[in-house]
Amino acid sequence: MPQVLISRNRKKTTVPFHTNAMPSEGMAPVTKVAQLADYFPQHVFDGDPAQVGYPVQIPRYYLGLIKSPGDPLWRQAVPDAAEGETAQMAADPLCETEQSPVPGLIHRYPDRAVFLASNRCALHCRHCMRQRDVGVDIQNRSVFYEKIIDYIGQTRTLREVILSGGDPFMLPDRVLLDLLTALKKIAHIEMLRIHTRVPCTWPQRISPQLAARLKGYGPLFINIQFNHPAEITPDAAAACARLADAGIPLGCQSVLLKGVNDDPDTMLQLLRGLLSIRVRPYYLHHPDPVAGTAHFRVPLRRGLDILAYVRGRVSGLGVPQYMLDLPGGGGKIPLLPQYIQEETANRLIVKNFEGRLYEYPLD
Repeated sequence: MPQVLISRNRKKTTVPFHTNAMPSEGMAPVTKVAQLADYFPQHVFDGDPAQVGYPVQIPRYYLGLIKSPGDPLWRQAVPDAAEGETAQMAADPLCETEQSPVPGLIHRYPDRAVFLASNRCALHCRHCMRQRDVGVDIQNRSVFYEKIIDYIGQTRTLREVILSGGDPFMLPDRVLLDLLTALKKIAHIEMLRIHTRVPCTWPQRISPQLAARLKGYGPLFINIQFNHPAEITPDAAAACARLADAGIPLGCQSVLLKGVNDDPDTMLQLLRGLLSIRVRPYYLHHPDPVAGTAHFRVPLRRGLDILAYVRGRVSGLGVPQYMLDLPGGGGKIPLLPQYIQEETANRLIVKNFEGRLYEYPLD
């Protein structure tokens, strides 16, 4: 059974317009481990384990999906003692800070950039690769935005902007739509993308009004992080339907996590479930070597084996690319199972998804 942590207090963000997107007082998220005792009275919570710096935040909706302590959703939401044991790992192994020409913008690839539009998330995922920023105060938000948009406007090699964070859907509608409008006015920006977990962790946030207004910003793509089939609920399906019905293509960027989805059948259920709600599996990320998350990491071979298993058992539309984000800022590369077993001048010996060998002629 995982050992529960009490988070060390950190200065929380106080940005007035952020509160407009938050739940009402009666539905405010759980922000203290002690509050979990009301939901799991039979579980013994350790009041003084090793300390971690990443605060707790769990939406009441997501908390209601947890069946028992230690289950796959619990592992994503509730602190574990192992977070303190792996703190020696780098906070920013992908060197995003070094690739930020202005604060809040990551420009790694020539034609696209990541705009960290919000430092808030509905759920503070325990595997988060940007724990260093989530919940940390950001001063002068309007100036912060202006500098980012000015850089994007001056950098004509950019063709795509990805709004991420934090979570862009933690911004009020007005602020989010104003940012999208400003970006759409930049002539060389051809496409916008939003990366989010909100349709999974707080689907009620995706109102019909918001979905309808997003329709006017195409080509706009939204990638959502679902990690377990239990997260695909009627509420989440309804949120995704509002976006899909507005003509917005939806993808999923899952993370391979130990004790959450690192077995073939769970992954297969997840991929099939995503297709059923019109969300196409896009990436399956190998977990990044981020401080406090080593207990989620799995062998690379396991991910490759899972990918080989699901291919042939789910539509090709449902097979994601297995991605490795290179430390040091090298970017993402796809990994593939080894299907070619032997190669000669005139033939290949190829293994299929069932492990059977076939001969393929080359001439």
